Parts: sequence; structure tokens; C-alpha cells
Amino acid sequence: MKYTTLGRTGLKVTTMGLGCGGPSRIGKGTGKSEAESIAVIRKAIESGIKIIDSAEIYGTEDIVGKALKGIDRTSLVLSTKKVPTEKLTGEQVVKGLDDSLKRLGTDYVDIYYLHGVNLKDYEYLVTEIVPVLEKLKKQGKTRFIGVTEMFNADTSHAMLRRALKDDCWDVMMVGFNILNQCARQYVFPEAVRKNIGIVIMFAVRLALSRPERLQQVMKELIEKKQVNPAEFDVNDPLGFLVHEGGAVSIPDAAYRFCHYEPGPNVILSGTGNTAHLLANIESFNRPALPEKDAEKLRFIFRKVDSVTGQ
Repeated sequence: MKYTTLGRTGLKVTTMGLGCGGPSRIGKGTGKSEAESIAVIRKAIESGIKIIDSAEIYGTEDIVGKALKGIDRTSLVLSTKKVPTEKLTGEQVVKGLDDSLKRLGTDYVDIYYLHGVNLKDYEYLVTEIVPVLEKLKKQGKTRFIGVTEMFNADTSHAMLRRALKDDCWDVMMVGFNILNQCARQYVFPEAVRKNIGIVIMFAVRLALSRPERLQQVMKELIEKKQVNPAEFDVNDPLGFLVHEGGAVSIPDAAYRFCHYEPGPNVILSGTGNTAHLLANIESFNRPALPEKDAEKLRFIFRKVDSVTGQ
């Protein structure tokens, strides 16, 4: 596995992280047993992955906690999240983290995020809740503070653009993939300048794993005039990526495209299947896409800021 430093946190992490949310929720969302989900987490750790991300809302913290029993806690970077419900109180944050720690079976997390923050709630949260997070940081219950966006509703990163004006965030979780690359313009430059850790979510979603969904998304983008159908094969929009010396599949291309994007530190990958996990690890161990393929992706989707790939 390849290693990097997660921005100003100084944490040494693998560039591939195990995400315990998304549609799969490490198998919980697709009918897998708890034992099967635990096996995926342990296989990830055994394979060298050093960063695991969960959240209260995913319902997977207890599974992560069981998977980590008997494993050196200090060998892993562990993160979890609190969804800011309307007028979230400091007391709710403190209790939420304490409950998460119990489920995870640890006395601290490395990163505690406010999760899925909307622009309209941002000012309240940064004024009223961030000071609470700072206290939890001083108490040692979390080492660093993060924020994640509601990418499905905020595809052009309005909240993160506002958050970048403040200096309280150690890590940001950003939606970025082949289909929507606008974080390259709106988020990455300032985050890099401030040395904020960048964790990528949505690297692969339905449109990059199911051809029929990709066709639907491309049709939407054509209708919005965000892509030009003259610039790609409308019957096989990303087929040019799969060839000898190129990607082995569209998901493989998607991970490699994000992995070698300048700026991001960690790309999250989620699955409930150990074979799929190992295939994803192989993608992260492959070189960058041929530059002509990566450049074509940057060109085709240069105007897109309206989809997530879901």
C-alpha cells in the first residue's frame, strides 16, 4: 500500500481508506452478515489499509469495534462523524462522541467530523459547535476536527468554499470523481495552501459501476449542456479508458483517476465483499492512467458541477 501524510494532522495513512458507509455499509446495506462485514474490515487491515472511516448514522461503528478487537489501536487511523441535526447542541455532540467511542471500543478517534453540513447551517455550527469540538480535542477524545459536505445536495461545494475561509478544520471530506471534477477548482487549491487533509468520497458510485446508470447520467449532462456529445461515444462514454496499458475496468479507472489527482491525500473505498476489496486494492497499486486518457476525462467533464455519480 502507498502511504501519505494527511495534511497538517501529520497522520501517516494509506492513500486508500476503507469507507464504512455508502450504499454497501461494509455489507450491512446489502444483506451481508455481521461476521462477513467483520471479515472485510479485518482483510483490509491485513492487506495494509491504515485508515478506517465510519459514522454514527451508518450503523457500522459497532461492527468496526468488533473487528478491531485484539488489534493495536495505535496502528490505525480511525474516524467517525456526527450529523448536525437542526440546532445541534453541544451536549448532543459530547454524548454522540461518547456513544461512538463505546461502539468503536476505543477511548479516542483520530478524526471527528461534522457530517453532511449544509451551507445554511454552517455559521451556526462554526460559532456554536466547533468550540465544543475544540474542547473534546483538548480532552483527547478526538485528535483532529473535520467537516464533510452534503455532496448530493451541494455538487459545486458551496459549503466547503465557505469553510475554507476558517482555520478550524484539520480535515475535509470532499466529493470528487471522473464525472464531477469541480473540486479541483473550488476546493483543492485553498485546502492544499492551508495544508488541510483532503479525503475523497464518491470516487465510485452507481454511474461508474453500472453502465445503464452511466447512460442516464450522461443523458442528463447532455440535456444540461454540461457535456458535449460530439466529444465522446454516446453509446459507450467511458469505453476509451479500458484497453491494454490502460484501465482494466471503469471502476479501476475511477479509483486511479482520483488516486493520482494532485491534492487529495486519501481516497475512500467501500465494499461488503472481500474479493471486491482486493480488486480495489489492486487498482490503488496500479500506476496512473495514461496521460492521454486522463486528459480526455478532464476535457469531457470540464464544465460539470451538477452530478455526484450516484
